[in-house]
Amino acid sequence: MKIKMISVTENGRLLSERIAGALEGHETERFCFHRHSGSSCRSFSDLSELVSEIWEDSGALIFVCACGIAVRSIAPHIRSKFSDPAVIAADDCGKFVIPLLSGHVGGANALAEKIASAIGAQAAVTTATDVGGRFSPDSFAAANGLIIGDPGAAKEIASAVLAGERIGLASEYSCVNMTPEIAPGEECRCGIYIGEKTAEAPFPVTLQLMPRNIVIGIGCRRDTSAEAVEETVLEALGRAGISAGRICSAATVDIKADEEGILGFCRKYGIELSVFTPEELMDTPGEFTASPFVEKITGTDNVCERSAVRLSGGALVMKKYAGRGVTAAAAEIPVTLDMEKKVL
Repeated sequence: MKIKMISVTENGRLLSERIAGALEGHETERFCFHRHSGSSCRSFSDLSELVSEIWEDSGALIFVCACGIAVRSIAPHIRSKFSDPAVIAADDCGKFVIPLLSGHVGGANALAEKIASAIGAQAAVTTATDVGGRFSPDSFAAANGLIIGDPGAAKEIASAVLAGERIGLASEYSCVNMTPEIAPGEECRCGIYIGEKTAEAPFPVTLQLMPRNIVIGIGCRRDTSAEAVEETVLEALGRAGISAGRICSAATVDIKADEEGILGFCRKYGIELSVFTPEELMDTPGEFTASPFVEKITGTDNVCERSAVRLSGGALVMKKYAGRGVTAAAAEIPVTLDMEKKVL
């Protein structure tokens, strides 16, 4: 997660440094008001301009200042809890850490609790499901890397939980640590379906969730455009009934590591590209569509299928599809969903 920290006082600068030290494993960047800046942070003089600059590139914004200052600076940019970054405010004395925005989906609640624990503060979480210790579909989805199909259904289920209703569950994937609100196999008014069968709606109010666990294996001719790669991948996924939103990473053979068409596709979809040697791909177990021509050029008899399986550690869900000088295949990373898991 890309975390940006903003402070406006000297106490705030010192506290933001402590918070950054507690967030190992995350990409953190500190911004300090120019009168209280230092060598390890970027200086700014206009808060509104700063927030406008960093908003889209932030997974979380941590303001070390009064809540009012934070709220006024983010107000022009707020759109939806399903797209906005997590926003947190902490007073510069380090007494309270308050999640202001995207508590569940963005992970602000869990991040606030982590920060509070690290600096000896109190996390002031106000979302109803968290305060009551109840199951939250938003939080469950975010923590398990699930795509929310219908935000309206998510809100309906959260309301049903608070009203004391049991929530049904139908899943194509293994689920563990069931909470008291979840009733697998029961007939309920509201329920969650985890999978991608678009016609599946086992409850009157059904929230469909899909795991973001699809690895795309890609092969292509030299100098193939990113547009050709994208069109072929999307066409292949469409035929296989797989949502493009489920793509989490891509893979190919090492001689294609600098192929701009593949790299451009990955940049557009915000995914990482992994590469494997021909020997690694040939050592990948499974049944694949072999091509003597491809083996002569690349050293492996199949690039797309083998690389997808190699990276995912799972099985093919879309075999080799060819078009526009591109070959694409998809494999699914095995997942076990934790009903009690929280973001971070």
